[in-house]
Amino acid sequence: MTHIGILGTGRVGTTLAGKLAAAGHHVTLGGRGPEAAATRAPVPSPQIAFADQRTTARTADIVINATPGDSSLERLADLREELVGKILIDVSNATTDDGDGLPGDLCYPGSSLAEKLQTALPDTHVVKTLNTMLFMVMTAPETLSTPPTAYLSGDDEHAKRTVTALLGDLGWQPEQVEDLGGITTARATEAMILVVPHILRRHGFKPFAVSLTR
Repeated sequence: MTHIGILGTGRVGTTLAGKLAAAGHHVTLGGRGPEAAATRAPVPSPQIAFADQRTTARTADIVINATPGDSSLERLADLREELVGKILIDVSNATTDDGDGLPGDLCYPGSSLAEKLQTALPDTHVVKTLNTMLFMVMTAPETLSTPPTAYLSGDDEHAKRTVTALLGDLGWQPEQVEDLGGITTARATEAMILVVPHILRRHGFKPFAVSLTR
């Protein structure tokens, strides 16, 4: 059993928490305070605890960034000491919104949130994944008619192997995981977010993923 800390108590964070807890991991949901985290909890589970984000980062073995991407860099840079030596799984996309609240542009064109996090957290192993799909697909890839793809970007091979195993606990098969290489490749998958608002405007909020088919 791994102790996993999830920073962010929105739909992404709570969905991941429920599935990881069901897989047998001990999960801490980190919000602005433990009370705020608890109010956004998934189905109650003895495997899920609640804490502020600093405590969550300090006590977990693996940390997942599910905070809003446009503020993630500032939030996590402030947790640099707590994240030393740990794997940080970044599932967020840093975008600015259009008038309808959907992503309109990238916050870091020519770079990526994952790269910025790795620079700000040099003693942390950042791995980018699960950022090319709607949140419900992250924990239920089998629900799509076409097998989806979970892309991986990161500089540390051991960290990526660990994350790949964790993806298996979320329902991802080995052949659905595509390792793109180093952390700089995250700028490619983060740019894929720009197709999302156009799909949502045409088809509504239905599960989908930007996938690789052969």
